[in-house]
Order: sequence, then C-alpha cells, then structure tokens
Amino acid sequence: MAVTLVLWYGLLLIGLAILAYFVYASFVFGAGYQPTPRRSVLAMLRLAEVGPEDVVFDLGAGTGAIVFRAARIYRARVVGVEVEPLRFLTLTLRRRLGRFPDRITLVWGNLFHLDFRPATVVTAFLWPGAMERLRPKLEAELRPGARVVSHCHEIEGWKATVYDAATDVYFYRWPEALDVTARTASEATPSE
Repeated sequence: MAVTLVLWYGLLLIGLAILAYFVYASFVFGAGYQPTPRRSVLAMLRLAEVGPEDVVFDLGAGTGAIVFRAARIYRARVVGVEVEPLRFLTLTLRRRLGRFPDRITLVWGNLFHLDFRPATVVTAFLWPGAMERLRPKLEAELRPGARVVSHCHEIEGWKATVYDAATDVYFYRWPEALDVTARTASEATPSE
C-alpha cells in the first residue's frame, strides 16, 4: 500500500511539473501559454476567408487550435510555427495521429527567421511587443492581397479592415492595412 501511495504521489508530482512547465516555464521561450478561444479561432479563419488554395502561417501555434482546424475544415495548407519544445511535441503528435497530415508543416523555431513570402494568410496571438517586431518583416515579405488576423493585439501602424469586438479579432489585408499617414510618410521622397 505504501508503494502504491508513493507511486501515486510521484505521478502526481510529475504531472504537476509538466503542467507548470507547459504554462509558466515557457516564458523562457518568449511567450506564455494562453490558448486562443475556439470562437476566436473560428472568427479568425472566417474573417480571413481561408480556403483550399491558401497557405496559412500560424505564428505561435501552441497546441494547434488554428493549425488543425484550417487543415481539416478549410483544407488549407498550414505552416504551424512554435518555439516551445513541449508544445511542438504536442503539435507533432497531433499531426501524426490526426487527419490531413500532408496539409500541415510544422516548424520548430523562431518565427522571426521565417520567410513569409509563401503565406496567403498569417494568424497570430502574440504579445504586443512581438507584433511590433513582426510588423516590418510582414511589410517586407507579404505579397499583395495577403491577409493577417490577430487575436487580442492589433498591429501598431496598420488599420484593421475589420475588428470583431465579440471575439477580439483584428483582420488586415496587405498592403491596404498600412495606415494612410504611415504610407504617405514612407512614400514621400526628399526634394532635390
């Protein structure tokens, strides 16, 4: 009986340690874990008008709420990007066991090292500082007509085409999203 009790407490401690790592220690990698609510995921995919011809980049894919829905429901090709190892392992297992694994590519690494040129849709639920750092990369690499959807945090300097207050989702279309004042300043050339 004592051995069973020790085993039970050992498993409980291991489970708590994994949970603590999953939620808190992942801050070491630059982002804590906060899943995107289901209704926000559905709003993001709906507003972006995701379809079978799209290449969706999900930045900070977490455990795959957007990745697997975009592939399963909309038949899009999806690139899920995650830097935190345990969440990446979860994504890998879900991809292996789930439907449409051929439509999903997983990238373990820093989203700032990606090439966004193939993306037709970019989804993100990132902290404001990350969104600010991401903006110049998106501006340099997105092709015209690409759509960007963000949960909770807007892209500073861009004007959302749609903001869904019920789900806290911002929808942008590139390059129309570039704020008119920012566009005017960047297009101005010095007089000679």
